[in-house]
Amino acid sequence: MSHAHETAHEPAHETAVYTHGHHESVLRSHRWRTAQNSAAYLLGELRPGLSVLDVGCGPGTITADLAELVAPGGRVVAVDAAADVVAQARAHAAERGLTGIEFGTADVHALDFPDDSFDVVHAHQVLQHVGDPVQALREMRRVCRPGGIVAARDADYAAMTWYPDAPALDDWLALYRRVARANGGEPDAGRRLLSWARAAGFTEVRSSATAWCYATPEEITWWSELWADRTTASSYAGIATEGGHATPEQLKALGAAWREWAAEPDAWFSVLHGEILCRA
Repeated sequence: MSHAHETAHEPAHETAVYTHGHHESVLRSHRWRTAQNSAAYLLGELRPGLSVLDVGCGPGTITADLAELVAPGGRVVAVDAAADVVAQARAHAAERGLTGIEFGTADVHALDFPDDSFDVVHAHQVLQHVGDPVQALREMRRVCRPGGIVAARDADYAAMTWYPDAPALDDWLALYRRVARANGGEPDAGRRLLSWARAAGFTEVRSSATAWCYATPEEITWWSELWADRTTASSYAGIATEGGHATPEQLKALGAAWREWAAEPDAWFSVLHGEILCRA
């Protein structure tokens, strides 16, 4: 379908605050992400020569993989709301010898690109944090060429599961979901992606789900440490306390609970994600 009649919209009046922020513990997680472990559902749609917009690129590890998959002849533009993390993405691309990626800052509610600019528009773990995910998808659709693909993947926090049971982690999850919603986001975004895509005007949507799973001692230590640090030292900690959702003492106890749980010999954790491939 043609998007020539559509124009960019103003950002939503209620814009969510990025709950995690860009503390080292957050970027530690983001840098682990690759196209293979975080965008496998999209890879079959990529080929050399395509143009890709990566929305919410973070430190750029997925972006760099996408650039390699559409080379030679492809064009990749990566944008994020935070200029400091865009600088990290640019540095990561340079370290990998990828000089053709364009970087910039952007608000997904009002992308500064003409209609029909890209073959593929991708967003990983973005829609759960924005003020108006349907508007964000409309903008992603607007800048995607007719016949192109809009792809999004988001975690679903309520569907996270772990073993052995730990009541303190139940408290952690309830607190995170409360804080994220108070920030204007939707932490259980994964299950909502299909409905958001339909509300945004897509009629051809392929929906799927995949999971991250942490099961080895090394994986469990890495995952628990980054969440213990996020809970006590990231922007999330400040938002949780300033919003009256938890005290610093409660956050410290939750951080300790993460480490205590990780010491269990059979510790296991899985994160479910919803995914959508939408034909523009």
